[in-house]
Amino acid sequence: MKTHHYIILSTLIFVIVFYNEDVGLNLGILGISYAFLTFFKTPQKNKTGIFYFASVTTILSSVAFAWYADAPSFFAVASSLFLLSYRSKEKRMKTFMIVPVFISSFFTSICRILSINGWMPKRKVPGLWQKILAFFVIPFVFALIFFGIYSAGSDSFAGVFSNVSLDFSLWQIFVLSVLGFFIAFNFYNFAVERILYKNNSTLDNEFSKSRIDQKPTFSFLDFNSERASGIVSLAVLNIMLIFFIATYTYEQFYQTEKSPNYMSEETHNRVEAVICSIVMAIMVIMFYFKSNFNFDPKSYWLKVLAKLWIVLNLILLLVTAAKNTEYLILHAFTYKKLGVYAFLILSAVGLIVTFIKIQKKKTNAYLFNSMIWAFYGTVLACSFINWGGLITLQNSRRSDFAINFHLQSISFSEKQLLKYAKEKNDAQLLKEVIFKIEEQKKKTFLSKNLFYETTKTK
Repeated sequence: MKTHHYIILSTLIFVIVFYNEDVGLNLGILGISYAFLTFFKTPQKNKTGIFYFASVTTILSSVAFAWYADAPSFFAVASSLFLLSYRSKEKRMKTFMIVPVFISSFFTSICRILSINGWMPKRKVPGLWQKILAFFVIPFVFALIFFGIYSAGSDSFAGVFSNVSLDFSLWQIFVLSVLGFFIAFNFYNFAVERILYKNNSTLDNEFSKSRIDQKPTFSFLDFNSERASGIVSLAVLNIMLIFFIATYTYEQFYQTEKSPNYMSEETHNRVEAVICSIVMAIMVIMFYFKSNFNFDPKSYWLKVLAKLWIVLNLILLLVTAAKNTEYLILHAFTYKKLGVYAFLILSAVGLIVTFIKIQKKKTNAYLFNSMIWAFYGTVLACSFINWGGLITLQNSRRSDFAINFHLQSISFSEKQLLKYAKEKNDAQLLKEVIFKIEEQKKKTFLSKNLFYETTKTK
């Protein structure tokens, strides 16, 4: 099959699985179908290790979405599909380029769709297909478009067809067809702008001789002065950070106990400040080690102070994680508190990668290339875990367990609530949870979540 065949087939699958359905099992089916179609479409020379990895993660994340149909699994499916599409055509482009590639592709897709000769076959279509296109497909598309326009503009025109009973919605089919075609077109036929190809080499992890800048960053500072400014700056920042860790630790663990609401707001504000300071720290290090100072034999103390600053920031992260753990134990599990760990882990990975960058003399692009994989791995890991179930399981052991909150606001908590209701002989809770599960099971097949299908009420 040619590219246009895959686009049309994927559009047809999209319409079939989403027609008169909510988002659920159908998106998982769509993701798996894209994975298999892409596998058969991709030439063997492009089937690299990353391509196989993306194929597997697309299928796994699609299963995760079919199971939960929540935000983490959606982002996992979307990012896996982007990666799979990207690697099916571009095996040499850096993974970090995936963001600008698809953003530019989406914006230019309308023009590329209208340029029919760019993606439709240039050879003649067989006679039978010409007749089908000429007598059925093209007239049907035009009739469908103008039927919607005329019906919206004239009640009398629409009234002529009011007594005609149709078992399907032409308008819904049209909207789904447009959306499905747009997604399929950009998936199989995305465009990489020339400027992105030209700048791909700037994202190499290793320095080349031509990329080692031999000029000072500022015209008013020579190499020696810039090196001195880095040493003094990092020395001052290390001293400040030591004092900050001391005062931060005292405030976190030794000040008088505050109310839960105030403590919650204060904890999140401090975590945000810590993460922001770490991002700024990494940016400062990237500034000084962007090129020539990586290879400067006189930059020993600059490297030592930078590594010390990284270690101190890691200690700050550990203090923050410890306080978040204490807060979590004292005042119950929540999505936000668990989310803090994700941001702290990503911050720690960023610091470790920055340390490796200095030690191994890597480019700044090495940091971006590594962090995009760390972010992707975090999204994938989050999509496979029932966070709502974990929160409910832990909080159900507390004396102040808020039953209604977990029933109404915590997703996928039903299995734990069923167990809790049976243990506590709470007939009312048991009835409410069973009713909620049964309502989910009443959904049509393609709108279901496999989580509820595997949840037994008896």
